[in-house]
Amino acid sequence: MFSPSQDDVRRFFCSAYAKSQANLPMEAIETLASQWIAEHPEYHADLADADAAVARVYDGKSQQANPFLHLSMHLSISEQCSIDQPRGIRQAVELLTARRDSLHDAHHEVMECLGRMLWESQRSGRPPDGHAYIDAVQRAATRD
Repeated sequence: MFSPSQDDVRRFFCSAYAKSQANLPMEAIETLASQWIAEHPEYHADLADADAAVARVYDGKSQQANPFLHLSMHLSISEQCSIDQPRGIRQAVELLTARRDSLHDAHHEVMECLGRMLWESQRSGRPPDGHAYIDAVQRAATRD
C-alpha cells in the first residue's frame, strides 16, 4: 500500500499546481488534484512555494486551514466515488450533489462525515465504520 509522508503529499500538491500553471503534461491524479486546486484559489499562495509548504506547521492553534488536508480529502472522496468504496458512496455523493446542485459543496459536506468517521475510529481504536459513513452522507443528502 502506498503511504506517502507529509512532505510527499505537500510536494505532490505543489507540483500539480505548478504544472497546471505552466500548462505542463500531468498524470491523471495530478489533473484531478489540479481541478480541486482550481476550486480553492485561497490555497494558491500556499501551493506556490513547495519548500515553504513543507516547512509550514498547521497545528490547529491558528485559524489557518490546512490546504493539504483539505485537498487530500477532496482526492479521497473522488477516488472513493470512482471505485464505489465503501459501497454506496458513489450514489450517496451523487444524490448529495444533485440536492446541493454542486459537486464542490457536496464534497465539503462529505468531508464532515469522513472526518467524523476517522475521528471516531481513532478515538475508539476500532477500524473506520464505512456503513456509518455512508449513512451519514445519505442523511446529509436528504436534509435541507
